[in-house]
Amino acid sequence: MSLTVLQEAKPPFIPEGAHAMTIVIEYPPGDPGTPPHRHPGPAFGYVLEGEMVFELEGEPPRVVRAGEAFWEPGGDVIHYQDGNNRDDLPVRFTVTMLCEPGKPMVDLVSEDELRAKGWSRK
Repeated sequence: MSLTVLQEAKPPFIPEGAHAMTIVIEYPPGDPGTPPHRHPGPAFGYVLEGEMVFELEGEPPRVVRAGEAFWEPGGDVIHYQDGNNRDDLPVRFTVTMLCEPGKPMVDLVSEDELRAKGWSRK
């Protein structure tokens, strides 16, 4: 048997009554991904194939490659980018989210809020 720890994280909170949801997301080559958004609870992911551009509020964008893990705290933190970093290959990743009952798993951030925070995609 072999066991490899990919990441360890202490989430800042777990929503009351949370349930876990695991999904697989696939973007074709060059796809920008989901527009800036939030999750109600923490999310933990792993890139299965390709490369994802990953950007959270307060952090610089980074590339997460196949075999690498990522996480985000959820709550008020904006997830700016999760798109495909490559224009010649698809990206496929899995995410397990701790979801708050009665709230959508993804809450898109308005253009007004993005402008107020001074963020713009180049």
